[in-house]
Amino acid sequence: MRVAMYYNNSDIRVEEMPRPSAGPGEIVVKVAASGVCGSDVMEWYRIKKAPLVLGHEITGDIVETGEGVVEHKTGDRVFVSHHIPCNTCSYCLAGHHTTCETLHSTNYFPGGFSEYIRVPKLNTQLGVFKLPDELTYNDGVFIEPLACVLRGQRVAGVKPGASVLILGGGISGLLHLLLAKATGAGRIIVTDVDPDRLEYARELGAETVIIARENVPEKVKQANGGRGAEFVFVCTGAESAFTQALNSVDKGGTVQFFAPTNPGVNLSVPVNDFWRNEITLCTSYANSPYDAEVAIELIRSKRIPVSRLVTHVLPLKDTARGFRLVSEAKKSIKVIVEPQK
Repeated sequence: MRVAMYYNNSDIRVEEMPRPSAGPGEIVVKVAASGVCGSDVMEWYRIKKAPLVLGHEITGDIVETGEGVVEHKTGDRVFVSHHIPCNTCSYCLAGHHTTCETLHSTNYFPGGFSEYIRVPKLNTQLGVFKLPDELTYNDGVFIEPLACVLRGQRVAGVKPGASVLILGGGISGLLHLLLAKATGAGRIIVTDVDPDRLEYARELGAETVIIARENVPEKVKQANGGRGAEFVFVCTGAESAFTQALNSVDKGGTVQFFAPTNPGVNLSVPVNDFWRNEITLCTSYANSPYDAEVAIELIRSKRIPVSRLVTHVLPLKDTARGFRLVSEAKKSIKVIVEPQK
């Protein structure tokens, strides 16, 4: 079978490797669609494991089931989670599924940018979701990123009518925008370095958009009646965005670091001011099976119109171009690779 092998962001090669087979409790999925995630192009994070096949936002068809698999059958249209929590450890039982050690050790093989993947037993049991008839394969690519956003806003405790500031107008930022809008947020403000992305955010429902190089905290107050935002989501790794977030949150508000910084970056936090003004800092990483279930329903019901976010659909041979589009962060929002083409 063909795979897109990652060596670095500018070196992705279509190579051949044997098609995997299903062992006991496992399934093989023929990949129909695989999204390029912003984390796929975080070279500092990925290159230490290269060469490897990336891709963790996949949909497809089950083409083989191993001995003992009874909950799934050949021909099922599915979305498959790459990381699965055990649901039984103390972290999972406390609701911190994404800190579960099992979640950090599970994955399918070889990766979503391939014609077929083998899904291990635990993922088969806990991380395979049937696609509703209303969802296309490309719609299903959004289940994982939307589930991550759902968890982020759930952890932050976003309330109906609250003001929301989103720093970074890429796919994560725009999904935050659409979810906040769908769940009744008040004023939604989006920042980005790219004017085209800001126009896209405005079309999707942002009431105010701000060029990131401007005085963001002051612009937020001007747009929000002299106050900072009640909920602030950092959806870009740019260090300046983290500083802007800390200076743009309202008293009693919450800042969530949804994206990571580059390695070695430390933030200066005005602890006394935050203590006196009861400002909360939090993070959110990945998602739980519950979030995936909710994401599927939000996409199925068209409460979150994910198809509006797709800008490029490419064949496997053009995976390198897809990575380039995402890493440049200009004329693309969601890039999808279709490995069978």
